[in-house]
Amino acid sequence: MHSVPHAKSLRRTPVQQRSAERLTRILDACAELLDETGYEDLSTRAVALRAGVPIGSVYRFFGNKRAMADALAHRNLDSYAQRVGARLAAVPRTDWRGAIDAVLDEYIAMKRTVPGFALVDFGVPAPAGSDADANHLVAGRLTDLIAAHLDRTPDGRLRRTVLVAVEATDALLQLAFRAGPSGDPELIAETRELLHAYLARTLG
Repeated sequence: MHSVPHAKSLRRTPVQQRSAERLTRILDACAELLDETGYEDLSTRAVALRAGVPIGSVYRFFGNKRAMADALAHRNLDSYAQRVGARLAAVPRTDWRGAIDAVLDEYIAMKRTVPGFALVDFGVPAPAGSDADANHLVAGRLTDLIAAHLDRTPDGRLRRTVLVAVEATDALLQLAFRAGPSGDPELIAETRELLHAYLARTLG
């Protein structure tokens, strides 16, 4: 069952199961169409058709396509945090490199397999600069997950370090995935090496 997106993205939060399922169908359709048409050509009407719901149902939840894509981004972040948590459960608590690999590997897996994720991972692709808040949200969630796993205190230094790592990884993986839907393996390997080297001074 998908989590309900961030309330700020929604005009109204679904209360009944039927309404929640309809919202899930709308967001699933939005994700599929992002892969097919891109963000610029995404429309609420096309999403309603794909989801098999009246256009009014889309507008009941979302004022426009940006709000819809933003809700998808928040759902992606919730899903990512859950999936990272599951991966971390299999990593020894003393293995900080393994924990960082789990964080990176899950992002790459979602980039390759989750509909719409290539365009809208944790932030809407337009206008320019809209990813700033998204990276702060991602860094915040990851700091808490990593700190809990490694029995560290999520203090200001760790939060700043993880934010820098998220920003650097975001830029490098955008470069890697411009090469194709699976990403350039050599650039991904370089990203992993950079993360290990940078984080060693704080986590090592």
